[in-house]
Amino acid sequence: MTAPHQDSHPDAGAPSPGQAEAALPPDSRAASPPEPAIRTERLTKRYGRVPALNALTLDVQQGEIFGFLGPNGAGKSTTIRTLLGFLHPTDGRASVLGLDVATQSVEIRRRTGYLPGGIALYDSLTGMGALDYLAELQGRPPVRRAELADRLQLSATVLRRRVRDYSRGMRQKIGVIQALQHDPELAILDEPTEGLDPLMQQAFYAILLDLRREGRTVFFSSHILSEVERVCDRVAIIRAGQLMALQHIDELLARRKRKVALRWRGGTPDLSAIPGLADVTVHRDQVRATLQGAMAPFIRAIASPSLEDLTIEPASLEEAFLEFYADGDDNPAEVAG
Repeated sequence: MTAPHQDSHPDAGAPSPGQAEAALPPDSRAASPPEPAIRTERLTKRYGRVPALNALTLDVQQGEIFGFLGPNGAGKSTTIRTLLGFLHPTDGRASVLGLDVATQSVEIRRRTGYLPGGIALYDSLTGMGALDYLAELQGRPPVRRAELADRLQLSATVLRRRVRDYSRGMRQKIGVIQALQHDPELAILDEPTEGLDPLMQQAFYAILLDLRREGRTVFFSSHILSEVERVCDRVAIIRAGQLMALQHIDELLARRKRKVALRWRGGTPDLSAIPGLADVTVHRDQVRATLQGAMAPFIRAIASPSLEDLTIEPASLEEAFLEFYADGDDNPAEVAG
């Protein structure tokens, strides 16, 4: 009797690689992380011997509002112009939306919305004419123009007026609209609220938050600390062309100094056992001090039935910023994800 034929090939009956992958549960399949919207690796720009940007390394993730913080002259605008291909780096490399800034800057600018600091507009054009002209340069339809004009209170009547008759705030509104009217994947905004009144600043912040909810990315350069603290997910602090800090806003604030006041019933305990306290003063039954570091160990140390009163001033981004600029040390620090 002849034995039944068996295929001796070692892969006989085994599923193909594609079949094996399809058979796996969705959560078990390897997924590569998304490409950062912006990536710089030791990006450097010098003018002669003067470094305007010094070995800047950072990632901006897709779908976040990223604050780029520093005073005038810190290197913010140089960074932005280099990312968009208007300046060529002296050293290092950078990519925007996965595109190399040195060789693919035209496509980067097509897919990005850009608001330069102190935007210049042709005075002879109407507001609508300026938006049409800039949309034509962009090469993409202005699908969000009407919505943005409505939210920033630029009526059709106002848009028919010549730019020469516009106030500084109205010109800035045109700048914001032209940067976002084509619904870009990434918006790079240099001092975007300059000239806007408080009401329009609030409208602008709401626009940014809506963009984030829709999965857009915003790279937001500013020297106004309160607005960065209000809308940004992460913040980079730049000083003299160097990255001094890169952290989530909450993490940065959690590590800053803050004022605390405490009062216990029946006398003050041993303060040396409380971590993070400095500059301690005791007046009658009240203790005032500066707290630096994590909050949880401090709270655990003071927890007591005899604690009658506790006041903790919230940390602000302004205090964190001033700490990085208070001394003359230019060494990068506090750089984290």
